[in-house]
Amino acid sequence: MTTRFFLTGISTWAGIPCRGWRRGVWAMAVVCCLCNAGPLFAQRDTDAFLNRQRLLEDEVRAALDRELPAEQKVDIDWGGWYSFYLFLYDDGVKSSRTYRQHDLRAWTSVSLEEGAHQFYARGKLQYQDFNTGDSYDGRDNDWVGPNLDRGFYLFDLQRAMRAYTGERIDWNLRAKVGRDLVQFGTGYALSLPMDHVLLTLDVGDLEIQGLAGTTIRSMDDIDRSRPNSGDSERNFWGTQITYTGLDKHRPFVYAFWNEDQHRDNFRFPLQGHDYDTWYIGLGSMGELARHLHYITELVFEGGKSYGWGQWTRRDNVCAWAFDAGLEYLSPGAMKPRYSFEYMFASGDPDRPLSPTNAIGGNTRGNDTSFVGFGYRYTGLALAPRLSNLHIWRAGAAFLPFEKIEALRELELGTDWFLFCKNRSAGAISDYTADERSGYVGWEMDYYVNWRLTSDLAWTTRFGTFFPGQAYSDQTTRTFLMTGVTYSF
Repeated sequence: MTTRFFLTGISTWAGIPCRGWRRGVWAMAVVCCLCNAGPLFAQRDTDAFLNRQRLLEDEVRAALDRELPAEQKVDIDWGGWYSFYLFLYDDGVKSSRTYRQHDLRAWTSVSLEEGAHQFYARGKLQYQDFNTGDSYDGRDNDWVGPNLDRGFYLFDLQRAMRAYTGERIDWNLRAKVGRDLVQFGTGYALSLPMDHVLLTLDVGDLEIQGLAGTTIRSMDDIDRSRPNSGDSERNFWGTQITYTGLDKHRPFVYAFWNEDQHRDNFRFPLQGHDYDTWYIGLGSMGELARHLHYITELVFEGGKSYGWGQWTRRDNVCAWAFDAGLEYLSPGAMKPRYSFEYMFASGDPDRPLSPTNAIGGNTRGNDTSFVGFGYRYTGLALAPRLSNLHIWRAGAAFLPFEKIEALRELELGTDWFLFCKNRSAGAISDYTADERSGYVGWEMDYYVNWRLTSDLAWTTRFGTFFPGQAYSDQTTRTFLMTGVTYSF
């Protein structure tokens, strides 16, 4: 099915402007590669699958990640958690996939001299198990790890001065070296675990950060069309300035650069892949009124990319993105919370097959498709990448049994999504959206989160995506996930 779609896409692309013998030869070369190597897009996990894995990572991190202690002169601690998740879903290619994930994390931390020196390490071991024939790369069962999930050293000058000399200074310098999550702003353009050095200077009402980092080599690259290896090899440099002088607002501005270091062992003929870009962002987060919180971020992207069939010259990247969200946390009975978010990422009308890949990507002019390294929750069943999309999300959640001791921390919630393209002729990350229409569809998600004990939590999520005119296949897609997490 995937191969048929790709060949259909090439035929459709050949009908738009930019015809010519060179493009025709290139299309034939791609078809030959597909015949020899198998369906290009089916060989790797889809963007939706990767986004769902990121959802799990963020949920567990928010619930279980631990700030290192600073109260004692020497503090040593350890712990971990085990999670099991079951996925049942229709991704538009197969009507039914079944996937199980076992995930074990173990961490240890050491804090010295009242927090002046902090060491943290966390290992990860996963077992990924698809039903026979359901995996994306032919490996139905696979171990991931053991490897280093997080590991860093953090030095705090202010605490060191207090511990060693008893002197208190009104400014501070913190230095983090190692592997950890790096986030600029609200995380819309950059929210990525990486090996890095991060310097943070607190002076007056300003927090100034400087970043030099590189991606973890085992991570998947944003260009899924790269031959042989999809591993990410990118260097990042950047700085962020946050104003901390306001009680209820934290405005920020940042700039960072991404330099593609990947050198492919094998290259498709007449095709380059490097994607080197820079980003400038500004925004704020805080509280507009009592119990009403907000986030907003505007990002401009520039740089250079290779278009489809290009290897001697590169296109200029000229893209942008915007995000705004509100959340109201009611203090009333059952503690309801309501949220609304609008997400936008620009697209390119002449990217016929992919908003991120070189193959199937830009065919002429500037590349106006936004490609970031951040994260937002974009649903369960569709779970698209933030590129060439307008997304509206409305959500609500509450604790219906807060007066019953055993069920006090059982939460019910829902999120509803509306998806539209920015450029109707351009592609989105779900390549089965094969029609030149701007209406992608809508989705409704429901979830149950229940912390049974202080150490045991259970979650179930169910989502349904209703395709719009951007899909020739109008079959409704469903997604079900359930899992438990035991922390120790």
